[in-house]
Amino acid sequence: MSRLQLLCIPLLLLCAAAVPARAADTPEGHWEGAIELPNQPLVIAVDLETSGGRWRGHIDIPAQDAKGLVLRPVDVVRETVNFGIDGIPGTPMFRGTLAGDKLSGTFTQSGATFPFALHRAAKADPSARLSGFDELANAALHSWNTPGLAVAVVADGKVVYAQGFGKRDVEKALPMTADTLLPIGSVTKSFTTLLMGMLVDEGKLEWDKPVRTYLPDFRVMDETLTSRITPRDLVTHRTGLPRHDLVWYNNDTLTRKEIVARLAHLPASEDFRTHFQYNNLMFLAAGYLVEQLTGQPWEDVARTRIFTPLGMTRSTFTDAAASKDPDHAQPYLEEHDVVREVPFREVGNMGPVGEISSSANELARYALLHLERGRAGDRQLVQPATMLELHAPVIATGDLPPSPEISPASYALGWFIDSYRGHNRVYHGGHIDGFSSLLTLFPADGIAVVTLANLDHAGILDVLTNHIADRMLQLPAIDWNATALAKRNAVKQLDADAETKKNAARKSGTKPSHALADFAGDYESEGYGVLRVAATADGLRATYNRIETPLEHWHYDVFNGLRNEKDPTFEGMKYNFWTDFAGNINAVEASFEPRVAPIVFYKKPDARLSDPAYLAQFLGEYELGPQAITLSLRGNRVIMNIAGQPPYELVPDIDGWLNLKGLTGFRARLSPTTLELSQPNGLYTATRKK
Repeated sequence: MSRLQLLCIPLLLLCAAAVPARAADTPEGHWEGAIELPNQPLVIAVDLETSGGRWRGHIDIPAQDAKGLVLRPVDVVRETVNFGIDGIPGTPMFRGTLAGDKLSGTFTQSGATFPFALHRAAKADPSARLSGFDELANAALHSWNTPGLAVAVVADGKVVYAQGFGKRDVEKALPMTADTLLPIGSVTKSFTTLLMGMLVDEGKLEWDKPVRTYLPDFRVMDETLTSRITPRDLVTHRTGLPRHDLVWYNNDTLTRKEIVARLAHLPASEDFRTHFQYNNLMFLAAGYLVEQLTGQPWEDVARTRIFTPLGMTRSTFTDAAASKDPDHAQPYLEEHDVVREVPFREVGNMGPVGEISSSANELARYALLHLERGRAGDRQLVQPATMLELHAPVIATGDLPPSPEISPASYALGWFIDSYRGHNRVYHGGHIDGFSSLLTLFPADGIAVVTLANLDHAGILDVLTNHIADRMLQLPAIDWNATALAKRNAVKQLDADAETKKNAARKSGTKPSHALADFAGDYESEGYGVLRVAATADGLRATYNRIETPLEHWHYDVFNGLRNEKDPTFEGMKYNFWTDFAGNINAVEASFEPRVAPIVFYKKPDARLSDPAYLAQFLGEYELGPQAITLSLRGNRVIMNIAGQPPYELVPDIDGWLNLKGLTGFRARLSPTTLELSQPNGLYTATRKK
């Protein structure tokens, strides 16, 4: 933290304009000058303002790369002006006297005292740096085939630019504005970690204690890791689990508790804390943790602790809620250069991962909270040290940077971190069907950029964010747009070439091993739930999380997912059906998570064989020669009792038989008048006792 130790580095003076910005009888305004250290002056810039009778301010120390440090306390009594720097060791304090356009006095820190002198200076309007940006943005909308765009820029502690471009609703020709609500996808993750930081401040949570300290039922597949995973691991994508996104995608029936319980059945693909693997499910567990520690739904906690203090009055949760706002955007998708409207995609109980809808203007308020190190007006919502920890890198992503001007990225607590042309950058993007978002902070420079679009995976956001950053940071211009468009066009050509070869691995002249009706049934995975396969007049259809996909025979017992225009999620997915020793189709595997082995779904027995009402007709006594056999019911299982033997639980199998639990090769089949018993030495038939 050497950049915050004010006395440790001799520095060069800044050039300062001398045009008065405020009336001379008040310290409100922009001040420039220096602390006179023994070797050379330490150049500083101070901004003071008053609101509602309270003073506040910021200080910049360019040589130490410190921008926007909060001044607190700030006391003004007539010509006496005193202010300290919040959160810096040694209690740094300025004690000065106002004399017209000059403010001078003494600066003390850690017992040392030095003179300082400031003078009023006209501060350049940062919005002037964006002159002509509107024309560039409108041209980019056309180049990137994007319906609408919203932009907000924060600098010097306020929103200096906010504008909408294009259409929020193409069909109705409604304009996009800086106040239009759009889903922000995974930018929501930083709200979840911010709430966790608040709980850390309150002593209710520690980043590095095991999650099971707070959630005793939390489990992953590896019991050793179960006891080691911490809240920090949950929100830094380093648990070893890959995405497993199809567990939750389009699933609005599972509760958050039930989704977290699925983690115990999902395989990892890497060792613990060795690789960055983006994982939405672990972030959901973090949101569920917030709920358990507060006793409130995550949405209520976020609204009370973040939205309300920041004045984010229109920001909301769920697409259904956002669509009730008169200024909301419609979602769009581009395929083969054609943009079409698509349905909203509710994320159900994955709220802490990507549920928030907001506007460029309201997200700018949220960005300002981060630039102000957790302070909103007169309230410290999060401690400065906690905010710094949220922005501190934890694990390298391992991704190559997109250009030489950008360093390899790391991941912090809900944020990506890198160096952009020598400037520390903190950012996160978000994508949910039909929408894209990007929130970018330059904490040391006091700058933030919000870009939102109503297009799925909109490439325009990175381009315009970089362009705005170059202007605001006053860096030499780079034509990010031309470079990105060239890459996009090259990728489109590669995709088109690959499309022509998609059948290369298909084996011709094969057929299924069974009639299509034999493939039908419900198949279940402990981690992924139920996959239903139905045989129709048009062939097989697979349904998972309410998404229906027609299947075509590919080769042997492999079937291929065809396009469902309403939801093409499983287009091209291959389903490989298994056959057991008895010749029954007993399972199907599919690569629902590409980083692990195919997920296996096992065929479920006839549900009636676990229905007590249906099973009641088979209960009673049967005779097999001199032996008496009695069938009774325990819960939803049939129990077979034979004199002189222990009771046997009958477990339903996929072919209508029931297996004797614990005895391989011993089976029973029920009928109202007979009981068939199959065992390695033959088939026996018992008759019902009259």
